[in-house]
Amino acid sequence: MNAKLRLSSLQDLKALQRELQLARRLAEEEAERRAAQARLLAQEQRAFELAVGAVTALKPQHRERVEHQRPLPAPEPLQREADERAALLQALSDDFDVDSLLETDETLSFRRPEIGPDTVRKLRRGHWALQAQIDLHGLRRDQAREALGGFIADSAKRGLRCVRVVHGKGNGSPGREPVLKSRVRRWLVQKAEVLAFVQARASDGGSGALMVLLQPL
Repeated sequence: MNAKLRLSSLQDLKALQRELQLARRLAEEEAERRAAQARLLAQEQRAFELAVGAVTALKPQHRERVEHQRPLPAPEPLQREADERAALLQALSDDFDVDSLLETDETLSFRRPEIGPDTVRKLRRGHWALQAQIDLHGLRRDQAREALGGFIADSAKRGLRCVRVVHGKGNGSPGREPVLKSRVRRWLVQKAEVLAFVQARASDGGSGALMVLLQPL
């Protein structure tokens, strides 16, 4: 064998040795990494056992998935709501004679017998802060009646004292007659929650609105 061939064989041998050394080092590093992971897992399991105590593994048959029956949703009280709306419409009559109950002042204010005139004067001057309002513009008669009845009942339940009802001045109605103005007064007088009402001040809507004093429930 000549010198050149021996040199080539020696270089190949050294290269093979380097590859074997690299492979051995990588294998050792991988083994060390897995050992470290195993030690960490063992530490975590030990910490868990110390925290919760002894743990007993479930038997295989107990690991079967249990299907829980979902509760049925509660039925919506549609019929009750419909009955309440019907009762509300029937309770507020358009034929109720309200003229004898209104004060004979320029704004046809109203107060219950147990409410003194001074209360009406305070309401007119804005003694109570306005807490809520409803605007009945654009609603048909039955819609306005139902909306007003619900608004008054809800406001009283919420403990509100003074609210405003906007019925409009009738400028856009046929003959420029306020369609809802007189009806709103009739409806309000029939609501037990209403203690008094007066025409709003000019800054609060004037002849197109009423300031209403409620008895909180």
